[in-house]
Amino acid sequence: MSTSASNTGAPSHRWVILALLFFATTINYIDRSILSLLKPMLDAELKWSNEDFGKLTAAFQGAYAIGLLGFGWFIDRFGVKIGYSVSIFFWSLAAAAHALVGSVTGFRWARLGLGLGEGGNFPAAIKTVAQWFPRGERAFANALFNSGTNIGSVLAPAIILPMAVAWGWRSTFVFAGALGIVWLFAWIPLFREAPVVAGEEEPVEKVAWVRLLGTRQAWAYMVAKFLTDPVWWFYLTWLPDYFKKEQHLDLKSSILPLVTLYSIVTVLSILAGWVVKRLAERGYDIVKVRKVSMLIFALCSLPIFFVRGLGMWEAVLLIAFGASAHQAWSASLYATISDTFPKQAVSSISGLGGFVGSLGGMAFPIIAGKLLDSDPVNGYGILFSICAFAYVIAFALHHILVPKLDMANLGTDENGSSYSIASMVMATLGLTALLIAFSEGAVGKMAFGGLLLSLAGLVFSKMGEKSEKGDLASAATLIGYAGLMIATYIFGPMAWSWLVG
Repeated sequence: MSTSASNTGAPSHRWVILALLFFATTINYIDRSILSLLKPMLDAELKWSNEDFGKLTAAFQGAYAIGLLGFGWFIDRFGVKIGYSVSIFFWSLAAAAHALVGSVTGFRWARLGLGLGEGGNFPAAIKTVAQWFPRGERAFANALFNSGTNIGSVLAPAIILPMAVAWGWRSTFVFAGALGIVWLFAWIPLFREAPVVAGEEEPVEKVAWVRLLGTRQAWAYMVAKFLTDPVWWFYLTWLPDYFKKEQHLDLKSSILPLVTLYSIVTVLSILAGWVVKRLAERGYDIVKVRKVSMLIFALCSLPIFFVRGLGMWEAVLLIAFGASAHQAWSASLYATISDTFPKQAVSSISGLGGFVGSLGGMAFPIIAGKLLDSDPVNGYGILFSICAFAYVIAFALHHILVPKLDMANLGTDENGSSYSIASMVMATLGLTALLIAFSEGAVGKMAFGGLLLSLAGLVFSKMGEKSEKGDLASAATLIGYAGLMIATYIFGPMAWSWLVG
């Protein structure tokens, strides 16, 4: 007989569980923020360029992507308690290992270990929320635990920078590693499995990745993560350098702006999640609430376009507003996983989306580093422009793929799934390449590759349209056509010149 969460004492204990998720996420972000905070100090010691630092960040992102993918699978099969414990134990050791290195190569290996371990945090946390909270409360619960990303970013400069000045930069990494081990002593005894709510029993059957990838719901989540995760990574990685180069602040002077910025982000993102929760509790259609809120959060990212040229505190407020919009967007996006997939697939989808988002996050710092080295005057203006428009594009593509947030059809037609998956991969990569080529204003290998991928995506979409996964292939067709429209704009002038010349 199923047990309701309301008659088992679960309402109180679920907040204990959520608090543990919050603290783990806070530790996670303290650990990953340390290197970017210490960059001005390490610049002199390591003599690295912006491109070197970008590649180091990309190494972390690549490992994090693999960690997300692996832990998503691991947690769905062995449970949240074991999966989270393995993840935080591994990343705590890797965090402490940073204290043992003293070269760019050594930091690269330490960052690889940290990225692999930290990949378990969000798949475990999102699955736990899906198990313990009803659908209408998940966006708010996600916002609460996800606020640990902001609190971690607030605490990191306030704790790490004075500690580095007083006891050296190596002490900060030892401190970070110790925090994770302390958390484990609370997690292991306090965690227990969520009571099963009537009508929400989790099936025993495990879902293969090929069936998940054959759904437009999975691709909606992955495309949105690919386009917007790099923006958050950009804030975390490059803001200390931005305040140093653009606002002319030294290490100590940047503490107050960073703490203020992330404090604002914490308050605004939790407030946004609370508003979504209240609307759902008042009986508004959850799909409309989710869609409208995501659109509003996407639009709230646009003002970051105007940050260039502002004074320090004006820039702090505007960046804080844009970063708050990202966090609110992310909390709602996380909730769409459990809206559209059964619970036994939640961690896998979270891992797949995080993997794709990290691929974008891996490329963006390399692009940022090269851009800042080649154009130090306008570099940050261009980067903030990309950040401004990423969410509107992500929302449009997400809405094309899942306009009604309907539950995924996990059919078993693997041949049809293969064609549909291939069409979506090619169409998405083609559109991304063409958007990059368009932003660069150049007709080169990127543009030609994007055109070929878009055309290939359209061919495979036609092969998959009659399968069980035809809806995914149809969505890929729309993305392929969008790519062709951009390709026409890029290649049109060149083709016209060739015809009339």
